[in-house]
Amino acid sequence: MWRAAGKLPKNNGIPWRGDSGLQDGNGTVDFSKAGLVGGYYDAGDNSKFHFPMAFAMTMLSWSVIEYRQKYEAIGEYQHTRDLIRWGTDYLLLTFNSSASKIDKIYCQVGGSRNGSTLPDDHYCWQRPEDMEYTRPVQVVNGGADLAGEMAAALAAASIVFRDNKAYSEKLAKGAATVYAFARDNGRRRAYSSGNDYIEPYYNSTGYYDEYIWGATWLYYATGNISYIKLATEPGFSKHSKALLSISDLSVPSWDNKLPAAMLLLTRYRLFLNPGYPYEEMLSMYHKKTELNMCSYFQQFNVFNWTKGGMVQLNKGRPQPLQYVANAAFLASLYVDYLNATRVPGFNCGPQFISLDRLRSFATSQINYILGDNPMKMSYVVGYGTKFPRHVHHRGASTPTDKTRYSCTGGWKWRDSSKPNPHNITGAMVGGPDRFDQFRDVRTNYNFTEPTLAGNAVLAAALVSLTSNGGDWHR
Repeated sequence: MWRAAGKLPKNNGIPWRGDSGLQDGNGTVDFSKAGLVGGYYDAGDNSKFHFPMAFAMTMLSWSVIEYRQKYEAIGEYQHTRDLIRWGTDYLLLTFNSSASKIDKIYCQVGGSRNGSTLPDDHYCWQRPEDMEYTRPVQVVNGGADLAGEMAAALAAASIVFRDNKAYSEKLAKGAATVYAFARDNGRRRAYSSGNDYIEPYYNSTGYYDEYIWGATWLYYATGNISYIKLATEPGFSKHSKALLSISDLSVPSWDNKLPAAMLLLTRYRLFLNPGYPYEEMLSMYHKKTELNMCSYFQQFNVFNWTKGGMVQLNKGRPQPLQYVANAAFLASLYVDYLNATRVPGFNCGPQFISLDRLRSFATSQINYILGDNPMKMSYVVGYGTKFPRHVHHRGASTPTDKTRYSCTGGWKWRDSSKPNPHNITGAMVGGPDRFDQFRDVRTNYNFTEPTLAGNAVLAAALVSLTSNGGDWHR
């Protein structure tokens, strides 16, 4: 709960976190007395970005759906459900979830304009519990990408909570409502388009991938055949460029859902085999899924690799580990799908790739994150003996010494060379550069900042590679 906002449970497990953001959305939201209190802050800031937050909830829910028994075996099932519900309860506040049709979604709380010297989430260095500045709320009347991802998050969570009929139905209804907003709203553009509070940070590059992604999850959640028709709509495939050989499109992330959506549809083909009229499109998505998996192997030269053994899915740009964890999760999950159907592997051109080799790719990348790298450093805080101690995180870097540090008064903790007074145990940071080098410096966020979406996917990858006994494939 080190990123959780709102009124926290009394026993939240993190003594240096408390209630925060209790006025978020106050006087802004016109359909909920609760305003926009709750949810999760992103990264080391005090901003709430609803697009990557929704993606984080989708991926956590997917991991619980696939690996419930593993979560139970390691004693994390209820905890993970609690984390998901904290997020989905909040997402339901961001639109009029009691209505059958909506015309807007609140898409962000807080944030900053680039270069701003006004008190805000970037200029100030304060624990979220100490915020005093105004936190603007962003709203969109269009934004199929945001709405499609929220539909995916709520639909996937409705499957996780099927043992709670009323809540599950509430989530499924909310998912249908926001997906209808995505499909039917005339203002079809990226939710971040032209918004300088969002574009520099979580700019969306398209929305057809979320059309496919959201529809697929809604089909799994509801069984409504209209959603699988949408998910396999050739027009969506064409506009999303899903089947084109563009390396960037095989990199799963909070912005690009295509590899995940195609794998989810491959699951549908493998286990339910629906046949006509879906087989043609599902078969193409299955083949593209295999090509995506092929691209993750060094021998095929689709992506560069560092000398230390990390695939450079984001082309050597900063904060690579969230992309690595995403690919590791999808690869591990595909291995499990093929194992379940007793398929021993797949072809990359003329070469046969065994499932062991694909699993080895996933484990090698997670092992890199956990310390099998040239720096001999775990990039997950609290794992091993050498891990980042200067994480770019306002709450962790500011002591809880009963002093309320002002906006600029907290700068001394931002700029301090001393280790953080609090460890955010379990947090994966941005990661090393393309030369496998890492600088444990708080002000260099490219190395030391954790993200909500990246850590959700890390949890998914880890549980997928964990045996029921609590060990994991190495």
